[in-house]
Amino acid sequence: MGHEFELTDVAEVEATPEQVWAAIATGPGIDSWFMGRNEVEGGTGGVIRGAFGGYEPEYRIREWNPLEKLVYGNEPGPDGRKIAYEFLVEGRDGGSSVVRCVTTGFLPGDDWEDEFEAMTGGGAMFFRTLVEYVTHFAGRAAVPVTAFGPPVGDWPAAWARLGTALGLPARPAEGDRVRVELPGRAPQEGVVYAVNDQNAGVRTADAMIRFLRGFHGPMIAAHHVFTPGADSEVEEKAWSEWLDRVFG
Repeated sequence: MGHEFELTDVAEVEATPEQVWAAIATGPGIDSWFMGRNEVEGGTGGVIRGAFGGYEPEYRIREWNPLEKLVYGNEPGPDGRKIAYEFLVEGRDGGSSVVRCVTTGFLPGDDWEDEFEAMTGGGAMFFRTLVEYVTHFAGRAAVPVTAFGPPVGDWPAAWARLGTALGLPARPAEGDRVRVELPGRAPQEGVVYAVNDQNAGVRTADAMIRFLRGFHGPMIAAHHVFTPGADSEVEEKAWSEWLDRVFG
């Protein structure tokens, strides 16, 4: 059967259109809030390429109007699967902007509901991370970190374990103050900036630390580290060990 969908996210941010455009239309900008590594060949007809684990999507740019509008999407697959993103940026007085993201597409099959739920939760987290990025880290480039934990059989228990690992008595909730500790490193204080059924995000002084419910079972760490000189391989090894310890 399948399902056509359209999702809209809107936020007013304390960032200029130039800062927002750099975040959504450059490789280093997208690396700093979306997922994995990204490359952008700008201009209408250009390409945006991503790499997240073994997933390497490629999107054709359909509209490129700097500081105002960016539209890109993939070609439909044999089963009709497709997705497209439309970003609209409107400058406001005082150096702020309104950012709107409309995500449209088609999910094939009779079991589209679970995938749609995961995609909706993930999309909300990515957009909220974009807002956090342009608000708190605009102009800085992050090292993206992707690490996969062990399979999770009981998600309510897993979220409670995450809360314990962050110094909380229960599952993280938006606004909670947390403490992030990796062996051999100074602890980081942070705040939970977003939570939904699928994900949780923490902002520290030098990172955005996200935990995502993997569609096929594991807890995924999809972080953005702004510390100068951060090495992706070192970070991914450290977080893989952390995930194994907390969720193993």
